[in-house]
Amino acid sequence: MSEQDVLAGMHGYYLEDLKVGMMASFGKTITEADIAAFAGVSGDTNPIHLHEGFAKTSRFGHRIAHGMLSASFISTVVGTKLPGPGSIYVSQSLEFKAPVSIGETVTAVCEIVEIVVERRRVRLKTECRRGEDVVLAGEAVVMVPRRPTKS
Repeated sequence: MSEQDVLAGMHGYYLEDLKVGMMASFGKTITEADIAAFAGVSGDTNPIHLHEGFAKTSRFGHRIAHGMLSASFISTVVGTKLPGPGSIYVSQSLEFKAPVSIGETVTAVCEIVEIVVERRRVRLKTECRRGEDVVLAGEAVVMVPRRPTKS
């Protein structure tokens, strides 16, 4: 198999393949290891995430996951599923609506709400859900490659 064939197999959707209403999701159960790893990578060592004694004194009464950990699952959808590999984030708005605890499953859901063909942009409604509850809501704008022309 040629390098070009391998690279073609890694590509996500092209702009021409997308339609308003297309959706994709990614879910993950948050673990202690996820929180520790995210704190290490991000540098966010806020004790609300890492220290049970401190977190018990908070309004939540226990440790909560980093909000940006849940938000990163939106990036997973954008970069691996819809539009997928080859797409480039342009912007993301986020509204944190509820905390996520260790052991809870968060599912990021992205839905195409607009396609701007001339700018190669796609606007997505983005949510992270815990069951039916929305814990994070926002909107993403993503640049999507066009289908290569055959020479």
